[in-house]
Amino acid sequence: MSPPLRWAPKLIFLLLVAGGALAAPSYAQVPVILVPGWLNSDSDLQLIRTRLLQAGWADNSVEAISFSDPVGSNREHAVELGLAVAAMLERTGSKEVDVLAHSMGGLAARWYILTQPDHSIRRAVFLGTPHRGTLSAYLAFGKSRPEMLPGSNFLDSLNTLQPTPLGVESRTIRTLIDTHIIPGSSATLPDVEDYRLCCTTHTGLLKDGRVFELILSFLGSA
Repeated sequence: MSPPLRWAPKLIFLLLVAGGALAAPSYAQVPVILVPGWLNSDSDLQLIRTRLLQAGWADNSVEAISFSDPVGSNREHAVELGLAVAAMLERTGSKEVDVLAHSMGGLAARWYILTQPDHSIRRAVFLGTPHRGTLSAYLAFGKSRPEMLPGSNFLDSLNTLQPTPLGVESRTIRTLIDTHIIPGSSATLPDVEDYRLCCTTHTGLLKDGRVFELILSFLGSA
C-alpha cells in the first residue's frame, strides 16, 4: 500500500467521528433518583450513578439518596423520597423523574407512588425488591423488619391497594441465586416485565454490567 493509501482508513475514521456518524447513542435524560435498600446508603449506588453520568446524564440530574434511618419504616422512607423528588424537579426544571430502587428501597418507592396520586414518577426499576416479603426479614432488625415479613399488614395494604405501581412504567430485575429475597418470585410484580439473571448476587445487581444495560435501555429510551 502506498503511503497516501496507508493513512486512508484512519482519515475516514476521523471524518466519521467528526461528522457524528460514530457518536455514542443519545439517551433520554429524564432525571433519575437512586434509592438504597435495607441498611444501605447512597454509597452503595455510586457505581450506577457514575455509569449514568458516563452515558450522558447531567451531574445534577442523577441523585443517590440515603435515608435518615437505613432500617426505618418504608412509610417514613417514602416521605423522604418525596422530598428528594420535589428537590430534583425544582433543581432540574423537569416535570418528571425516574426511580431506580434496590431491594427494600423499592417498597418505599411503591408506597410513595401509592400515597401520592399526583406523583411525577415516569418509570421505575426494581432491583431485587421483596414485593411480597422475604423470609430473610426474620433475621433483620429495625422498624422495617415487620414490614418485610411475608403477609405483613404493610405488604397486604400495598399489594391490595396497588398491586402494580399506578401510572408508572415499571421493570423488575432479579437474580436466580438471591439469598436475600426468599422466595425469589417475591421480586416480581403482576403484569410487569421481569428480567431474571444468573450468577450474580443480591448486592451484585448494583454492579453487574448486564443489569446496567437493562437499566440503560429502559430509562434511556424516549
